[in-house]
Amino acid sequence: MANRRNPSDRRRARLDAARLDELALAYVARFATSRAKLLRYLSRKVRESDWIDAGDAMAACAAVADRMERLRFLDDKHYAAMRAGAMTRRGLGVRRVRAQLFVDGISSDDSGEAIAEAEEQALAAAIGFARRRRFGPFAVRAADDPALRERQMAAFARAGHSLALARRILAVAPGDEAALAALDGEAALD
Repeated sequence: MANRRNPSDRRRARLDAARLDELALAYVARFATSRAKLLRYLSRKVRESDWIDAGDAMAACAAVADRMERLRFLDDKHYAAMRAGAMTRRGLGVRRVRAQLFVDGISSDDSGEAIAEAEEQALAAAIGFARRRRFGPFAVRAADDPALRERQMAAFARAGHSLALARRILAVAPGDEAALAALDGEAALD
């Protein structure tokens, strides 16, 4: 059997402000992130290690995040726009976008434009979601089963779309090219 040490026997890594700065730089180089997510990452690293610096660990985390913002490696407004755009293109609705930006620690000031853009693209995102999941006009056959329709409505709701929008898309029968073209035209899709 291989030599395995008990996890309690392992020595914790030593961490100081300089190493914390290196960790932050590597993190922002690898991931698009917000200030709050970077602070969560850094505070987790502090908790998992032995802090050997004379200063306060949380103050060092905040100082590193401030430095990353000054160097323009962090920009919450740009992150919000990027994240909301990606989620909308995946077919997720405004409620889901708003919730994810909240979880990512983006303030309402920084997320306002991104959420407004997601609201403008709500119909296009819902149509994309229906196309991907083969609901409504993209289904192989009409969904006459009320239980199936309820499951489809629930899927729209979980994706963050309004129920009115879901009903509107599910009301279009499969193969109804005129109604689908009208929806596409309203959503400004090609």
